[in-house]
Amino acid sequence: MNEKLSEEEKNQRANEKRRKHKAAKDRLLATKTREGGLLIVHTGKGKGKTTAAIGMVARCIGHKKKVGIVQFVKGKWETGEKAVLEAFPDLVTITAMGDGFTWETQDRARDIEAANKAWLMAKQMIEDPKIATVLLDEINIVLRNDYLNIGDVVNYLRGKPLDKTIICTGRNAKRELIDIADLVTEMTEIKHHFRAGYKAQSGIEF
Repeated sequence: MNEKLSEEEKNQRANEKRRKHKAAKDRLLATKTREGGLLIVHTGKGKGKTTAAIGMVARCIGHKKKVGIVQFVKGKWETGEKAVLEAFPDLVTITAMGDGFTWETQDRARDIEAANKAWLMAKQMIEDPKIATVLLDEINIVLRNDYLNIGDVVNYLRGKPLDKTIICTGRNAKRELIDIADLVTEMTEIKHHFRAGYKAQSGIEF
């Protein structure tokens, strides 16, 4: 038969379990002593890759750390996050190098040119010692489409300054990039409102 416990006994058991869990967690955290910049990849078919990256950018702003942002394929839309981040000109440099989404331009040569200009801007930000974090928004898309050479990008990022954090977003991150990253998160789509007929809306998509 199941043991019947009073509420007080249940609380005591639960509290003891939590104490043991905290002690184990504290022992684990005590072994984590490294510091430094990370190479982070947000990928997957699910929504929220750039949104999560912007959340990290907001944390940097809160700590008065400078951030550089290069938007590789966003150019035509005025996004809400861009309007917010431009309120911190001393801490955030944001550049939209694309001419819109690739399926809108229908001009591969122009996309390649824009991607290469964006990559040059990205390298300048990465090499700037005053910038702590660089967000390469949607770089995974241009790498997937071979607008940039994945070998060149990986070799460069592998040799990034040790104190620099770089965040790469976009669907279909290439295996070569995933292999050198310190943190990779895959957004999984379970349900999407587009399938129910909703269009892109301000405050949600941009």
